[in-house]
Amino acid sequence: MTAFRTLEGLLAQGAGGDVAIAAPDAAPLTYDAFRKLVKDTVAALNGFGVGRGDRVAIVLPNGPEMATAFVAIASGATSAPLNPGYRADEFEFYMSDLKAKALVVEAGSASPALEAAKKLGVQVLTLTPDPKAGAGLFTLSGGAPGAAASPGFAQPDDVALILHTSGTTSRPKIVPLTQTNVTKSADNIARTLAFTAADRGLNIMPLFHIHGLIAGTLAPLSRGGQIYCTPGFNALKFFSQMEASKPTWYTAVPTMHQAILTRAGGNKETIARYPLRFIRSSSSSLPPQVIAELEATFHAPVIEAYGMTEASHQMACNPLDGARKPGSVGVAAGPEVAIMDEKGELLGAGQIGEIVIRGENVTAGYENNPKANAEAFTKGWFRTGDQGVMDEDGYVSLTGRLKEIINRGGEKFSPREVDEALMDHPAVLQVVTFAVPHDKLGEDVAAVVVLREGASATEQELRGFLSNKIAAFKTPKKILFMTEIPKGATGKLQRIGLAQKLGLA
Repeated sequence: MTAFRTLEGLLAQGAGGDVAIAAPDAAPLTYDAFRKLVKDTVAALNGFGVGRGDRVAIVLPNGPEMATAFVAIASGATSAPLNPGYRADEFEFYMSDLKAKALVVEAGSASPALEAAKKLGVQVLTLTPDPKAGAGLFTLSGGAPGAAASPGFAQPDDVALILHTSGTTSRPKIVPLTQTNVTKSADNIARTLAFTAADRGLNIMPLFHIHGLIAGTLAPLSRGGQIYCTPGFNALKFFSQMEASKPTWYTAVPTMHQAILTRAGGNKETIARYPLRFIRSSSSSLPPQVIAELEATFHAPVIEAYGMTEASHQMACNPLDGARKPGSVGVAAGPEVAIMDEKGELLGAGQIGEIVIRGENVTAGYENNPKANAEAFTKGWFRTGDQGVMDEDGYVSLTGRLKEIINRGGEKFSPREVDEALMDHPAVLQVVTFAVPHDKLGEDVAAVVVLREGASATEQELRGFLSNKIAAFKTPKKILFMTEIPKGATGKLQRIGLAQKLGLA
């Protein structure tokens, strides 16, 4: 395996005639055709005055063009994928914050991003897909001719990808990730999961998100594997997509896995016909009960990984070889991982503290934000903001986000403890526990519960069930029953701000 430190080098690993990208209603795209597309796109961008270090906002629907455009643009400029669901004012904020030099939209797009680009004077490049010639094949047009200050393919230290952290209350921070950061992370994931050219991934993750971009796209490409790009996640279509793509694996966030399980009963034949090598879960904690149900349903190991944007996604991962510990996010899988106390001292096995990381896949720092960088880095270690513990074998378990810890009258605990206790109730399918403001205690506890189809339970019954499982002060004062858990744009549970969202603040 040759070492690569750029996306051009990463894409060179696939055999020319092998399929790189497949999608519904499109011809397969080979590695040779993909590499030509990348070369042509870099040349087209250069012809529009866009080169290395220039930021290109990408606003495309999920699918093969989003995957190929990300790789092609990031090979010669800095790609900035944005959530196509943003409103005009959000596009204006992100594009101006990023100092975007160009915006890429699909031909015929009516995205509010166009209005924002016009307001900011950002040139618009139109992407025209050619699915009959190959999944994800496209041409770029519409830009003004110009000369790029730094043309050609990107170098290892150039910024490949720029994303904003999902800030809940404060202004989102800009995370620049270099060619080395993203290719190193892709290589780490490919090694952890033993990817080969025979692997086919069913991609259901949004491709404006680090999880879908690195684990769903770059990691399998780094080993010459194939990616089947869907228009996005839809639990009703998952099993027909499985029939079409014949996957060996898929990666998703916990809420997606849970939605897939609700449809699995009627799709046992598909599951038997296309056995998966493994299922990967990341971006938030997967309850141990769900791991057990997924493994029993798909007869495949569930590999839980731990990632974040600042680490170009993966930090730790459970091993494939069976030494998995449900409830743990596994061992260091790329960067070094340690536990640190508030004074900046590293802690030993079994001691709870903040999880810290360092390594080639970790960002060198937030852009134009010395205050955030001073808080985020201690003695060369990046502080993740997650609280956790490492056991004697090096397995890391998360005990919660430091910002999400509930402080009820001085009693501090992680909402995840309550989630896991409630998940043991046979009627409960999904749960998210969160803090609600309280005039005397500072914070109290609430939870949103989704019940299994055909099951019933009352608030009183669930509180009674918890009475012999967790301390009384951790028991939710209010339990709301909903048909769906409120989620963020990437499918993650968002505890912070949920009380306000649900009118409980």
